[in-house]
Amino acid sequence: MRDRWVLVGVAGALSFVAMLDMNIVNVALADIAAGLDASAATAQWAVLGYQLPVVALLLPVGRLLDGGGVRPALLAATAGFALCSALAALAPWAAWLIGARVGQGVCAAVLFVLMPVLAVRAVRPEARGRAMSVPATLGPLGAVTGPAVGGLLLDHLGWRWVFLVKIPFCLLALAVAWKAMPEDGTPRRPDRRSLSDALAVAGGVGLLLLALTLGAERPPLLLLAAVAVPPLWWWLRGPGGRPVTGVLRAAGLFRAHGAVLALAAGFAAMHYVVALHLRQDGGVSATATGLTVLAFPLGMALAGPLGGRLADSRLRSNRRAPLGFRPVSVTGAALTAAGLLLLIPLDAGWSPLDVAWRLAVAGIGMGLNGGPTQALVLGAAPPERIATVGSTVQVARSLGFALGPALAIAAWTLAGSGGGAWAGLTTAAVAACLAVALLALPGRRSVPGRVRATDKVPT
Repeated sequence: MRDRWVLVGVAGALSFVAMLDMNIVNVALADIAAGLDASAATAQWAVLGYQLPVVALLLPVGRLLDGGGVRPALLAATAGFALCSALAALAPWAAWLIGARVGQGVCAAVLFVLMPVLAVRAVRPEARGRAMSVPATLGPLGAVTGPAVGGLLLDHLGWRWVFLVKIPFCLLALAVAWKAMPEDGTPRRPDRRSLSDALAVAGGVGLLLLALTLGAERPPLLLLAAVAVPPLWWWLRGPGGRPVTGVLRAAGLFRAHGAVLALAAGFAAMHYVVALHLRQDGGVSATATGLTVLAFPLGMALAGPLGGRLADSRLRSNRRAPLGFRPVSVTGAALTAAGLLLLIPLDAGWSPLDVAWRLAVAGIGMGLNGGPTQALVLGAAPPERIATVGSTVQVARSLGFALGPALAIAAWTLAGSGGGAWAGLTTAAVAACLAVALLALPGRRSVPGRVRATDKVPT
């Protein structure tokens, strides 16, 4: 098999663009409301209109894409994402913008499922650590740098450019994928059963995300989490959900998914607390705050390729894929937890540099962890279920990103203004330590004997 690193680059670029859209619009909400003569609550749906379909459709999309059809699905989703971005930039009123954002979210759900699948299939098993590190690093970098990029565009070009900036990347990825990707069939057509399953999952996960996103500021909306339980329970107990839980149980992947969720929640909680503390308690300017928190993505960007190389080196030395990815994954999670623990004594007397080096430690850990963890999970999945497992990992990460700020806000509120930052950062550190434990504790061996890259193994 010949490695196609150009397709790994496509996976990384589209992961960056799709995650960038999660946060880049946040800084432009006030300008969008003013430009379209809409209320602040209506403008908020420019964000939720994207996030809800992304998270709600990940599992149904993964089930439909199992077994083939990656090329046509990728081309259609990338073209659709670019088109909806253009429509959002041209929006004359709020309803038009929200509709375009929902369309972007639907296309992004397909991209999120396909990016790890594309990276895994593009290279040989012994290069998967490096390949998975590309989208696993560039995706979170897009989420972290979104507000900074959005602020620059807003100050110099206006809010419509927040949507236009992604189109050139999509067109380039479309051209490369069209030329470099081999034909692999067509995606499975949804039947009545799959549509009802998709509706149940989308409704339940969408309500859960709304509860996590809005409930911290409006506590009555937390009740939406209870409303989300019945459709999700019906799906898990039915013929649509049993294959998903079955493959995760057989491959021993529940702990790895819990670790992905916990680490994402810890990262998101930390990011919220540090930015708020620097601005409110430390009196740091917006520019200095932005530069300080950039230490995390910089550390992540530097360590991401190293994590993939270390994992692949272990793999070549012992030939026990994907178990060879685990030590690097655990080490990365432990470094992230250490960085967050070092942040807990945060007080107003710390300089931005005092905060930045601790963020860099946590970022290095996230960079080391991302690629090996995804390679660990997807390497343990049966080949015919790789899209499903890819989608479940993305659901875990997305829910972690939504849960982190909600937990930080709750901890800050309970502790009061005096200990709010300490409580929020402690919550973030506990989540990261939980991820370390979930990754490090040995699971049961599901397949005896020698383990190959496509075998099912415990994590």
